[in-house]
Amino acid sequence: MKKTFKLVSLCVMLAALAALFAGCGGSQPAAEKKVEKRVIKVGIGLNEASPQYKGLQKFKEIVEKESKGRLEVNIFANAQLGDDIKMMTQLRAGTLEMTVPSSSPIATLDKKWMVFDLPFLFPNEEVVDKVLDGPVGQKFLDSLSAHGLKGLGYYENGYRQLTNSKREVKEPADVKGLKIRTMENPVHLAAWRLLGANPTPMPFSEVFSAMQQKTIDGQENPSTTNFLQKFYEVQKFNTISNHVYTPFVAMFSKKIWDTLAKEDQDVILKATKEASVWQRKYNRDMMKECEEGMAKNGVTVTKLTPEQQKAFADATAPVAKQFEAEIGADTIKEVMTEIAKYTKK
Repeated sequence: MKKTFKLVSLCVMLAALAALFAGCGGSQPAAEKKVEKRVIKVGIGLNEASPQYKGLQKFKEIVEKESKGRLEVNIFANAQLGDDIKMMTQLRAGTLEMTVPSSSPIATLDKKWMVFDLPFLFPNEEVVDKVLDGPVGQKFLDSLSAHGLKGLGYYENGYRQLTNSKREVKEPADVKGLKIRTMENPVHLAAWRLLGANPTPMPFSEVFSAMQQKTIDGQENPSTTNFLQKFYEVQKFNTISNHVYTPFVAMFSKKIWDTLAKEDQDVILKATKEASVWQRKYNRDMMKECEEGMAKNGVTVTKLTPEQQKAFADATAPVAKQFEAEIGADTIKEVMTEIAKYTKK
């Protein structure tokens, strides 16, 4: 009887051990384990037809491919998540991952960013790329960390151009008396006042109806915006002045960035770099198409000659001195010195 009991006990013990080892060795193969996705929400102000949106589609494509689906990018256009300042606030709070504002609203956090609002700062796009992709551009990106933001890189909004319904603009005197909508930006306001215009800040969403109702005579924006927003329906003249170059600045919430694995951070930085090169080319090609589109829709398009452009640059030159204390004399000098290195004599 005792032998039978011991035999039964031994069998039970062996069966339990077999079940235990079967459980340890029976886990799912690594290939069958589910990859936990991380969603990156990106908010922007412009619509799905804009080069800004197209550039982020390229960013999304690269991120999702390089991360093998580990990272998923969702883009929210048309200011669904708020304007640039509201989205930057969300990044700082850690409630939104990424946004790509123009440089102007960043000046609400750090006034040195106003340097990019100075009129006729960059002579051409080649110099833009050299400066922004070089040490000075990186220094500006790195400075965002003090404000709870991670600077990733630069996309392109582009050179701003003037449209109006009154007359062709070829020289500074032609601007006198024109009621021009501008952003709520002290540097832009000062420049237009120097030219004799009546600058009128208002939300972008109100610009079309204001021009339609003749509340304002015109506005200034990159050619892609002027065409895609169908400003040709309410404007008669378009001056290709290149008076201000505005970069888009890709940025991430530092709070969220610091929680990402190093490999995911590397993927995002790589995607930003590749997408920015693609987006700038796309934007520049589209600028030309949009200027042609304005002309095809009955707008008189006037491209300033270098001599005509210089007359506008000379007239607005005092703006740099006017805002030197706010921007910082050292910052202005550093940027202008860098620009001079790449400017052909």
